[in-house]
Amino acid sequence: MVGDGAGGERDFVVDQPLLPDYDGGCVANLVPTLLEGSPGAAPAWLPVEALEAEQVVLLVLDGLGWDQLQERVAITPTLHGMLGGPITTIAPSTTSTALTSIATGLTPGEHGIVGYRVLLDRDVLNVLRWGVGGRDARKNHPPELVQPHGAFLGHRPAIVTRAEFRDSGFTRAHLEGSRFNGYRVTSTLVAEIGRVLRENEPFVYAYYEGVDKVSHEYGLGTVFDAEVRSVDRLVADVIEVLPPGAALVVTADHGQVEVGDNVVRLDPDVLSQTAIQSGEGRFRWLHARPGRGEALLEAAMQHHSDNAWIVTRDQAVDECWFGPKVTDAARSRLGDVALVARTDVAFHDPDDTGPYVLIGRHGSLTAAEMLVPLLVHPAS
Repeated sequence: MVGDGAGGERDFVVDQPLLPDYDGGCVANLVPTLLEGSPGAAPAWLPVEALEAEQVVLLVLDGLGWDQLQERVAITPTLHGMLGGPITTIAPSTTSTALTSIATGLTPGEHGIVGYRVLLDRDVLNVLRWGVGGRDARKNHPPELVQPHGAFLGHRPAIVTRAEFRDSGFTRAHLEGSRFNGYRVTSTLVAEIGRVLRENEPFVYAYYEGVDKVSHEYGLGTVFDAEVRSVDRLVADVIEVLPPGAALVVTADHGQVEVGDNVVRLDPDVLSQTAIQSGEGRFRWLHARPGRGEALLEAAMQHHSDNAWIVTRDQAVDECWFGPKVTDAARSRLGDVALVARTDVAFHDPDDTGPYVLIGRHGSLTAAEMLVPLLVHPAS
């Protein structure tokens, strides 16, 4: 993999959280740079070829972290033949937060989608399903009000994503104002990208979620390898439909760790201080019972510090985990204490359920989850 024009891997302490590089190579800075940057002012973390192209396709591969890609060099010849290197995602390293940052160019502290499950008033909203307690929440929590910032700096580009996502609450929350083009299977994803490029679209945003789905259900073994191999072929197919003068930029929203059945149930002392939980298994927010914030922090430190970085809301905000600016709305959605997994575990919440047991997970601030690829196939 060639590193021309891209920053190298960041130095970090293994047993410390890897914080987002909000001032540099971070997914939140990618769209503003591609849409409004110039070759003469290309940042070090982005190959200049992306800014020299007449047309650009930004393809987001959900769940393909840098570490997982580097472990699969032999089966990803296309991706490893591209220019670029690693950048960071945002905190928490989860799809709903990262895709919103990619689309809006804002940090989580600005756009307010601060996790997978977010406390709004007294409801815990599942952002991807846009539901509360399994019920559609678009009426009680209008997506355009929960996340009011426009996407793509007002440029209204063509987007290519799953046809099923057209009217979802999360689509309305992070892609409102874009021109939707739906696809059903990967062949039509490629065909749709080719079609809009032939219509002279200067910027195309495309999204594919398969890697993340496979990781969640199967972990990081042979089935994951098969999916990554398939994704490399998908990228090669997209390159084939690029017209002269068009470049492809590939990134991801987060990486993965394999957790399996390493699910930690919260100690009864912690639960007794907790009114409600939000977030997700590897970035679990605990909302304290009235007047029990300090007791909750002490209990969490006593019982779970072997598996987690334990931080308060104030500490996370002061250390700019969610960006240098955190709005009042975003701050109100954070819990009192966060359990941020530093080992390969998840923290149990009986209200955080899905159709199957999650084997691969993400959300925390380990390198495996935080580092994502930023790769460019230059225009021909």
